[in-house]
Amino acid sequence: MATLEGFPASFYGEPGVLGMLANGISAFLVLLQNFNTARTGVSAEGVENILAGVHLILIGGVCQLIAGLLSFRKYDHLSGTAFIGYAALWGSYGATRIFLGASQPITTNLTLSHDLMSNMTPPTALTTELWNSTSQSPDWLSLLPIPQSAIAGLVPYILLSFLLAFCSATVNVIMPFVFGAITLTLLFEAVAVGVSSAWPLVVSGILELLILLFAVYGSAALLVKGLAQRYVLKGFGTPLFNVLLLGTNSPAASAQSLGQEKKKNTKYAEPQALFFFCDTVSPFILLFYSFGYVTSFSLGAVWVSIISAAQLLSSYYAYLRQDGYLATKAGLHATYWLTKAWEEFVLSAMIVSEPEGDVATGRQAMVGDWFFVVVALLLLVVSLSNDTLEVTHNALFLLLSVSTVPQIPLQGYYVFFGVSCSLFASASLYGTFCRLINTIAEKSLIPVGPQPISADRLRSILSCCCFPGKLQGALPSSASSPTNQIPDALFYLTNGVAALSALHAASSSQSVSFLRLSVPWVLVSGAVVQGFVSRLQVRGGQRFGSVIPSFYLSVWATWTWYRFTGPLLQISPVGSYGFTAGAIAFLVINAFLMLIAAYGNLVLLSLTVVMEAVLVCFLLSTLQQLPYQLEIAMLAVFSVICLYGTLASLVNCTFRQSVMPMGPPLVKDVNQQQKSSPALPCPVADSRLTSGLLQISRLLDDGGVCGIPTDTVYALAASCKNPQAIENIYNIKDRPAEKPICICISSVEQLVAAKPPFSSLLWEFMRNVYPGGISCIVSKGDWLLRLGVGPAYDRVGTNDSIMIRVPDHTVTGHLCDITGPLAITSANPSGEPDSTHHDMVIR
Repeated sequence: MATLEGFPASFYGEPGVLGMLANGISAFLVLLQNFNTARTGVSAEGVENILAGVHLILIGGVCQLIAGLLSFRKYDHLSGTAFIGYAALWGSYGATRIFLGASQPITTNLTLSHDLMSNMTPPTALTTELWNSTSQSPDWLSLLPIPQSAIAGLVPYILLSFLLAFCSATVNVIMPFVFGAITLTLLFEAVAVGVSSAWPLVVSGILELLILLFAVYGSAALLVKGLAQRYVLKGFGTPLFNVLLLGTNSPAASAQSLGQEKKKNTKYAEPQALFFFCDTVSPFILLFYSFGYVTSFSLGAVWVSIISAAQLLSSYYAYLRQDGYLATKAGLHATYWLTKAWEEFVLSAMIVSEPEGDVATGRQAMVGDWFFVVVALLLLVVSLSNDTLEVTHNALFLLLSVSTVPQIPLQGYYVFFGVSCSLFASASLYGTFCRLINTIAEKSLIPVGPQPISADRLRSILSCCCFPGKLQGALPSSASSPTNQIPDALFYLTNGVAALSALHAASSSQSVSFLRLSVPWVLVSGAVVQGFVSRLQVRGGQRFGSVIPSFYLSVWATWTWYRFTGPLLQISPVGSYGFTAGAIAFLVINAFLMLIAAYGNLVLLSLTVVMEAVLVCFLLSTLQQLPYQLEIAMLAVFSVICLYGTLASLVNCTFRQSVMPMGPPLVKDVNQQQKSSPALPCPVADSRLTSGLLQISRLLDDGGVCGIPTDTVYALAASCKNPQAIENIYNIKDRPAEKPICICISSVEQLVAAKPPFSSLLWEFMRNVYPGGISCIVSKGDWLLRLGVGPAYDRVGTNDSIMIRVPDHTVTGHLCDITGPLAITSANPSGEPDSTHHDMVIR
């Protein structure tokens, strides 16, 4: 079998079974509560709501998240986006139920406990206080605007669920009914929250029953299909309408005019739709808060955090698809939403408990948002080679980041922020629809606009800015390849935000408001998201790749604990000595990281050197001997280095070459020097020699995969005697299992000997066109065993049919005479240009 890393998607089950069942069971749980409330007139309270919330998180959230992850692995754009999106919905709705249950008094069981306590011991002030505290909810929970927060969260999901129902109609028949019923259910759930009446609960319960029925049938259909390897129950395999009816492929949006050509056919689905999905939910929730509909952002922060975690998943899958631009953009937006959500949570609590003047003073001292503004501007510049939708979306994100600059007075801040959220959410909603339909059709059916600047022109401009007077081909290359720099952009970004957010800690150390507001800015970017960056580095397999982000995660988490929460907790001088020991350990570890960075590039080395100075400042602060001006200067330099590292890494991985320099390594790796002139990575045989053909045939018989010439382009070939070799072709190409592999034979006579049940008309057609570039799709049967396909019968073609080629090429024909039928496919990574020269195959 293939290695676990390279499993083709065909070896995964049907995740749609798990996804639809999770939706159905979650709807059934809500149905029971709705019908019970409508019948008795008594709403669920306390533990009942908490247990329902936990079940919704586990079933609708976790189980459906697993289904979404597997769907992305199966190259299923729609199911991957829908299941992860609905996982965020059910997880958020479950959290709302938990909040609701925790905010309600618990009386039934605790009354008995109080009676027992009274009988066992004389009542005291302590037991009375304990009873009063356990029979009532905490004050802050009871004051939360939970219904308003729930409505603010449900509204964007209603719109997005409607889009998913519409888009799913272009794929199959069952999912539109499931997603459509979810849409109506969410609508009436929102009405039930805002209206004190039983009829919305009854209607919602009926719709949830429909969700359960549709989900059970759809799951059964997919389960039977997975067992029988064909569609038995109706509902899948045929759409309600053809996606091509939505439009025609615009020449302006062809692959060459998209500026940055992305791989569209890999073993992972396209995460752009999921990214825009998440970018629709977060601004919608903040929109309701900005315009005053929601007065506290406690529950809203939970909703935004859950959908931001889904957005990090879109960044992860963009990384797996080697799409550095989207991976960085999704990570940037997730960091922004997480930071803003928890900042607003802290701010909403402070406005109630602290004087407005102190809050305004603390906000105005913060400068971390300016890093988002600059990075958003850089992202806008880099995206000029993309379509108009992408450029517009980045321009609106720049407007959004400017609207949250803390130097704006509170009186106009929320109006500006609310309007920006409205515009950004509208663009994201349209982007979700466009990307989902276009990825399903694999064509640009929904207009996204032309590119403002060609990719070559933008690359030349950036190159000239960095190297005036030098040719593009003369640019120095960094030590690491541009592909390996994909996580680096996020690494520099998160550290830059954390450093700039901590910049004025010295001058504002006496401001309690500043200390509280700075906690989410440093902790989210420097610790939480950087943990995600560390995971990307581990996934990339780079040597020591995850060590630096993991270490800096610990640094910023400790920094937040001591510098921001420490004064609030009033840590004693004796308690500071523990942080002193930790700071010394940080200094020693970072010294070793400087040695590692010396093997990388100058930017990374400079970052670690400046971090050493920052850690010296941290050590001095634990000893109460900190020169604050030195710390401010070092953090500012650190932020500038991070800003350049973000830009250079983003540009290089976007254009897949070293456009902006990262600097050569200070220490050359001896192993890399020895590999500067590597030998050919595979045996190369001369196809003009008989000995060369015999060598290739032996390799094929031994289970190898070979690049061979054909009458069209070069192809990867595997012997049908070795099914394992055919699996390796899928792994080598990153080819989706939904795209079958055809077989190649030497002549029509080889096919005649197998005696397939073809019509006389088909035989005549084959004799007229073969050998040649025509491929014939015919039904499978026992004749394939006689042809020699036997062991690979289930690995080539589909379940019912197979494509046959007879290339008009002497080498290929002689090779098939020696080995028998070959399974072939074009020699290129899926979605990339075909190989027209043997050097391209070797590379």
